[in-house]
Amino acid sequence: MTAENVVTVSPKYQVVIPRAIRESLDLRPGQKVQALQYRDRVEFVPFRPVKALRGFLQDAGPGGAAGVGRTGSLGRAGSLGRGAM
Repeated sequence: MTAENVVTVSPKYQVVIPRAIRESLDLRPGQKVQALQYRDRVEFVPFRPVKALRGFLQDAGPGGAAGVGRTGSLGRAGSLGRGAM
């Protein structure tokens, strides 16, 4: 963790997202982000309206997203949905 990425939670539970992160994610004032608890941390995921995602899977073939194999990131086919969660 670098010092420039450490933020302080205000008394109103607000945080300022560092400039480098805002710019790399193209975040804008007023934009919605989804706050998720993952184990012992909080993650903010930029909310993108469905219209903004139009064409996202444009190069996808019948098997799914372009460049993703049958196993995706799970490591083996079919592990999702068989009690993996």
